[in-house]
This record gives sequence, C-alpha cells and structure tokens, in this order.
Amino acid sequence: MKTRVEFKSDKFPPYPGEEADINPGLWGKRLAEYLQERLLLHGFKVTAVGAEDWGWTVELENPEFPLWIGCGHQYDQPHDFLCFIEPSRPFVRRWFKKIATGAQVNQVAEALRQILEADPDIHDLRWS
Repeated sequence: MKTRVEFKSDKFPPYPGEEADINPGLWGKRLAEYLQERLLLHGFKVTAVGAEDWGWTVELENPEFPLWIGCGHQYDQPHDFLCFIEPSRPFVRRWFKKIATGAQVNQVAEALRQILEADPDIHDLRWS
C-alpha cells in the first residue's frame, strides 16, 4: 500500500502564530483545511482536524478502526509537504481481532491522489 506522498507547493503558507500549536519551523494547518474541504467532495466525513507536535491530523469517520491523514511542511524546505495515511499497515488489531485496513486506506489514498494531482499549484508528487 502506498500511504505516503511528498510534494511541492507554494499554496500552504503558515498562519501567523501557527508554530505555537506545533513545533517551531513546522506548519500545515492550511493543508489540513484544504484536505478537509476536498475529502468531503470525495465522500469522506472528516470528524476532526487537530494539531500534533509534528504537524496536523485530518481524522476520518471510520467505525472499524481509527483512520486519519497526517500532513505538514517538512523541515528546512519551505515548499515541501508530506501527507501520510494511518494506519499504514494492511492489518490492525482491535479487541483481539485482526482487521484488514487495505480497502479503506486505498480509498483514502486514491482520493488524496486525485485531489493533489488535480491542483495545478501542487507538483512533484512522490508516493511511497
């Protein structure tokens, strides 16, 4: 499963004071809001957008297991961004059960691919 994409863009500058919510030199709230808006158009319900010390999370409604996209700017590269989907493994364990994640994760990855590729201000996508 390809769950990580790096790309370049000038579209997501930091908000003033955003670094107070996460670590200095990092940002990505505009990117998280952008994804929130566009994921809705692809049929995903976003339940929350939140700050972490490394960037921002876009949490998706998924009753079987936690499903989210982490995103943000990468250190020392003002136009480089990263998004990653969690879980990134084909299975998770929950209450002694092994739950397959592939179908949901692949749907999110496909929506993310379509969103990013459709925007002319986003370029140099690299999936892994």
